[in-house]
Amino acid sequence: MKKVIIGVLALVVLLGAAFLYLMYRNRTLSPPGQETLTSGGITVNVTYSRPSVRGRLIFGPESQDALQPWGKYWRLGANESTEVTFNRNVLFNNSPLKAGTYRLYAIPGENEFEIGVNTELGKWGAYEPNYDLDVLKTKVPVEKISSPVEQYTISLAPAGDGINMIFEWSDTRFIIPVKAQ
Repeated sequence: MKKVIIGVLALVVLLGAAFLYLMYRNRTLSPPGQETLTSGGITVNVTYSRPSVRGRLIFGPESQDALQPWGKYWRLGANESTEVTFNRNVLFNNSPLKAGTYRLYAIPGENEFEIGVNTELGKWGAYEPNYDLDVLKTKVPVEKISSPVEQYTISLAPAGDGINMIFEWSDTRFIIPVKAQ
């Protein structure tokens, strides 16, 4: 009986260690990122994870084994879902959006990304959101950049009376303008 208890305890310790290793490994491969900016009376805070290209095709057709195929859900990062907080009501890509915290996701396309804004928060993994909780969907044009970005980056920049949210990864960039409503 004593051997069984010791064996079970050893198994629990090994499984716990393996779980912690895998969680740490994911964090080092896609470390957390956070950006905050106040401009034009708006404060935007974004939290996300930052995967790297590491020689992979990021956006493209599924037939070419793209990491993020066109037309498929993407959580706009890795690990936990990407979340954004607005301190006041804003125009998000010219569409009204109330102050609060939201989950952001995208459906990438060759020439534009569809951006979803959803109230389901705190989710880990590449699981699609409950689309019934979407509060906004909008499309933004994609531009190809000549100097590829190795690690996925969301940056915030003042833009007149608002803020531009700039998303860059691999050879792709898109911008979402945010203005006071």
